[in-house]
Amino acid sequence: MAYVDWMIRGPKISACNCAYGCPCEFNAPPSNDICEGLEATEITEGWFGDVRLDGLRFAAAFRWPGPVHEGGGIVQGFVDDRATEAQVDALFKILGGEEQEPTTVFSIYGSTIETEYDPVFTAIDFECDIANRVGRFAIPGHLELSLQPIRNPVTGKPHRAQIRLPEGFEFREAEMASSSFKGDGQIRFESKDTYGFLIDVAYGPYGIIE
Repeated sequence: MAYVDWMIRGPKISACNCAYGCPCEFNAPPSNDICEGLEATEITEGWFGDVRLDGLRFAAAFRWPGPVHEGGGIVQGFVDDRATEAQVDALFKILGGEEQEPTTVFSIYGSTIETEYDPVFTAIDFECDIANRVGRFAIPGHLELSLQPIRNPVTGKPHRAQIRLPEGFEFREAEMASSSFKGDGQIRFESKDTYGFLIDVAYGPYGIIE
């Protein structure tokens, strides 16, 4: 099937309330029965047809009552307030699973959502250093995430770990990190020393672009 030509590429940071490694990555139930967390992406290069998306950021908060694939999820999106009307429309189409195969990350996660709160247009403070496993983003009054290296419990030294998913739909390889996050908006949560990851990834109508 032919789709509008689009791509978004850039760093993405994400975290949830699961233990390091996240059982969900291995088709196992979440560590704490429910799954809740947040993510943010900065588009270093992107377009949707003739609309350029370079430099824009977007984020989301989410919660599922059990394993993600069982559905029943709730989500709230956050969109860069610098985006023009055309850029917002383009991002909504991409993030909403339009103009793409049903096997893309946006389509798959979207199929598990039951309730979607109104999006918030706001400034998104974003930092990401994948090599050092450090990242953060903040949306005042709504979300805050900090990622640091996992530490060896004996020596305190940074412990490097990765997850490789050769057929993954969200990433093929990700750097693991320790997350601390908080949600004060319509989806409220708080977690410390749990799963986090950092990736540099590109998506298009047919999924991950390698």
